[in-house]
Amino acid sequence: MIGALAITQTAGYGILYYAFSVFIPPMSRELHAGVAQLTGAITLSVLVSGLVAPLIGRWLDRHGGRGLMTLGSVLGALAVLAWSQVRSVVQLYLVCGVLGVASAMVLYEAAFAVIVAWFDAARRARALLAVTVVAGFASSIFLPLTGLLVELYGWRRALVVLAVGYALTAVPLHGLAVRGRAAPAHVDRGEIVGAALRERPFWLLAAAFLTQTGAVAVMGVLLVTYLIALGHAPVFAAGVAGLLGVLSVTGRLVTTGLQARWPVALIAAAIFGLQGLAAVLLPLIGRDAFGAVVAVVLFGLGFGVGTIARPALLADRYGTAAYASLSGALALPITVAKAVAPLAAAGVAQVAGYPAVMGVVAVACVLGAVSLVLYARVRPAEATG
Repeated sequence: MIGALAITQTAGYGILYYAFSVFIPPMSRELHAGVAQLTGAITLSVLVSGLVAPLIGRWLDRHGGRGLMTLGSVLGALAVLAWSQVRSVVQLYLVCGVLGVASAMVLYEAAFAVIVAWFDAARRARALLAVTVVAGFASSIFLPLTGLLVELYGWRRALVVLAVGYALTAVPLHGLAVRGRAAPAHVDRGEIVGAALRERPFWLLAAAFLTQTGAVAVMGVLLVTYLIALGHAPVFAAGVAGLLGVLSVTGRLVTTGLQARWPVALIAAAIFGLQGLAAVLLPLIGRDAFGAVVAVVLFGLGFGVGTIARPALLADRYGTAAYASLSGALALPITVAKAVAPLAAAGVAQVAGYPAVMGVVAVACVLGAVSLVLYARVRPAEATG
C-alpha cells in the first residue's frame, strides 16, 4: 500500500498541480489570456481543495480511503482530459474547480488519513516518510516530462497523454492497494472534533502551519523572481530554486530521524526558526552567489517538514478515530493561506520591495515556531482546561 501511495502521490502532484506552470505559456497564446488570469485558475483549484477538505475528511473517517481515492483518480483524469479541450478562460476555471475537488480526494490529506488509520504509532512515521520522500520528487520528474510532451505533441495532446497515464496508474493502484481499518462504531467523532476546536492546542497548530505554509508558498512562487532582482542570471536563479525540492526531502529525513530523541513539535519549531533566519539573510547576503545558496539551503530544509509534522502531531494528541475530520478542518485555513499568500506578497513587493516581503516571511516563520513551542508545552491532559 505504501508503495502504491508513493507512486500515486508523485503522479498526482506532478499532473494535477505542478504541470500547470508548464502549460501557462502555450495556453496564454492560444486562449489570449494573461499570466495572471491563468495563474488564478490554479489558485482556484487550491482554494476549492481546501473548501471541500472538511467534507472529504468526514467521509474518510466513516468509510475509509479506497472508494474515495479511486473515484477521485477517475475524476482527476477526466478533469485533465477536459482541460485539453478548453477554449476559453471561463472553461479553464471550471475545469480547475473540478481539479480542486479531485485533488482533495487523492492527494496528501487523503493518503495521510489512510496511513494514520492503518499503521500504529511505531510504524506511522516511517510510512509517512516513505510516501513523502518519493512524492517530493514530483516536480523534478513531471516538470521536465511535461515540457518534453508539450514540445513533442503540443499542449493539448500533452494533456491527453497525462490524463491517460494518470488514469492507468492511479485508478488501479488506489482500487487494489488502498486498505483501511473498520472505524469503531462507538466513537463519537463529532464530539472529538468539537472538543478539539474548543481547545487551545488545535488553534496553536492551526496558527503554526498556517503561517509557515504561507511563508513557504511565497518563497516557492517568488524566489526565482527575487534572485533575478538581486542580480543573478535567470538560469542560476532557477537552478538554486530547484534545490527546494531536494531539500524538502532532506528536511523530512532529518525530522523523522530526530523524532526518537525530541518531540516532533520542537523539531519542527527549530526548523521553522531556521527558515525565518534564512529569510532575513537573503536580502543581506543574497547578492553573492554563495550567500544566495546558503540562504536557500537553510530555508529549503523546512520546505517539506510541515507535511509530515502535521499528521504526526494531530494523531499523537487526538488519536486516529477522527483524524481525517480534524485534518480536514485544519486544512481549510492552511490551504487558503497557501493560495492567497503569494498574491498578497506580490502586492507587497510592488509597493515596498522584496526585502519587505522577506521580512514578512521571516515573521511568519517565527510565529509558526513560537506557536509550536507553546503547543508542545500543553500536555494532552491539560488540553481541555
